[in-house]
Amino acid sequence: MSKIATIGFFDGVHRGHRFLFEQLLQIGQTKGLQPMVVTFQQHPRSVLSGAYPPQLITSSDERIALIEEVSGVTPVVMDFAAVQSLTAAAFMQLLHREYGVTALLMGYDHRFGSDGLRRPEDYQHVGKEAGMEVITLPEYAETAQHVSSTEIRHALAIGDIAQVQLLLGRPYSLSGVVEHGNAIGRTIGFPTANIRPDDPEKIIPLSGVYQVDVQIDDSTNPLQGLLNIGTNPTVGNDHLTVELHILNYQGDLYNRHITLFFVHRIREERTFDSLDTLRTQILADIKSCQQ
Repeated sequence: MSKIATIGFFDGVHRGHRFLFEQLLQIGQTKGLQPMVVTFQQHPRSVLSGAYPPQLITSSDERIALIEEVSGVTPVVMDFAAVQSLTAAAFMQLLHREYGVTALLMGYDHRFGSDGLRRPEDYQHVGKEAGMEVITLPEYAETAQHVSSTEIRHALAIGDIAQVQLLLGRPYSLSGVVEHGNAIGRTIGFPTANIRPDDPEKIIPLSGVYQVDVQIDDSTNPLQGLLNIGTNPTVGNDHLTVELHILNYQGDLYNRHITLFFVHRIREERTFDSLDTLRTQILADIKSCQQ
């Protein structure tokens, strides 16, 4: 069966990306073409500018899983390094020859190919020569804000969790394994789990204290948690940590896999003059989570 494809890295699989996928499904159904999403193992910028790889909104596994959640869409994952030198025409020819793509759906600002084509009509011209119809969509405009991976990265960098959720269309998540920390939290009555993120390239939001929902391993019953991202200056850490206190939870979490879903940022990280003062503040933070 002939296919209609769209191409991109799709970091975050945000609302704009999902609008593109919805249009892909609708146009594919109208034209009798099977929808296909072409994405890449690594972010193009990490290949083209290896010294400045971008931090990622979604890990590779998360990104592919989110694409696969779109019913009727087939993802194809390519090695960007293997195709980076191809012109737009050569890449379209590859898609036509190897995958039977006869139509290509492009976002309004999407560009690809080593020859640096800019205008939609340029892609339409080379697509026609490759036996492919090129369709360009308008900008996604269901929110007042511009929806892009860059905007989401910026919102995470400033701790604007509400904006992140608006642009993603879902809570931002961070996953990792619980490892041994310094156990200071336990001494003041608030045991914490020190989480080592699964993907070192995934964005850790701005330092501070956050309310989060917590999934332990594959549990379907989320728990409430209080998360501190930072260096814990009150106890003199010298490196960034991600420390979780789960409300009303007792049990051994070491080596368990935790997924955090960010609800909102409660406050910035601060230095307290004593552990007792820190304990009082944590009680206030927990109260704010329970309201």
